[in-house]
Parts: sequence; C-alpha cells; structure tokens
Amino acid sequence: MVIKHIGQRVALLIDVQNLYHSAKNLYGARVNFGAILKLAVSQRSLIRAFAYVVRTKTGEEKPFFEALTKLGIETRVRDLQEFYGGLKKADWDVGITIDAVRIAPSVDTICLASGDGDFIQLVEYLKNQGKRVEVIAFERSASGRLKEVADEFIDLEEAPEKYLLKK
Repeated sequence: MVIKHIGQRVALLIDVQNLYHSAKNLYGARVNFGAILKLAVSQRSLIRAFAYVVRTKTGEEKPFFEALTKLGIETRVRDLQEFYGGLKKADWDVGITIDAVRIAPSVDTICLASGDGDFIQLVEYLKNQGKRVEVIAFERSASGRLKEVADEFIDLEEAPEKYLLKK
C-alpha cells in the first residue's frame, strides 16, 4: 500500500466513456462515480474533479450529468459526432491531456480514471514534471504499459461491489 499524504493536492480526471464501457462489458454494470471520487481523494485535498462526458441528440444522459455535478465533479461535455455510414465518435483524449497539463502546476497528484493506453505519454510527461500519477481503472481492460508507467495503479476489480452499481 502506498502512503497518501494528507497534504497532497489532488486532481481527478475521469474518462467516463472508458470506465463506462469497461464496467458494462466486464460486469454488465454501471460505475459508481461517487466511490471513484472518494477513492481518488483518499483524505487528501481535492482541487478539481472533471468528468469527460458525451452528449447525444436525445439528451437521455442529462440526469447522469446532474448526478455528477451533485457529487462535486465538473462535467466537460462534448457532442457525439455521427458520421455518414453510422460511425459515431466522441474522443476526449486531447481534452483530458490539455486539462492535465493545465492543472498540473496547481496539484501534487493527478488521478487519471482511465485504462486507455493513449495516455502513456501524458503520464510520463506529468511524472517528469514531478507529479505523482495514479491510474484508476479495471485491470482486465487497462493498458499494461499504462499500468507500468503510473506511480500507482488502482484496480477497480479488487472491490467491484464498491465501485459498481447494478443496472
């Protein structure tokens, strides 16, 4: 167990799509984002918490966005792009990276809730800036290299009953 100093200032960046699809595919369940927030903060000082979300044309996700806001998590919203032929895309990787780089000078630790291997270079960069980087994700769907480069990998599969909500 890694010691988490109470004085540490923490930022949490949640790749909602990554966690959502992992929880759905591995467990047929939804993510308990309140429990993820508590896990990330671990009695330290939360500076900012961002959830990167996607808005669809139907707007059915609005209650979910409101629930995140009630937890104290700021939502960053992007519209789902639909391309000719049915392809849908809403990639937040660059937005998450920019926010991480922007907030890094104000915090000691960045918790990245995503198992996406696209963030390997970001984690390496933040560590070179002297930041502690903790990755929170599901072991089976997380990039092996991302787990290696992080200062700490926190596996949500160690206590799924705590971090998942049944449908």
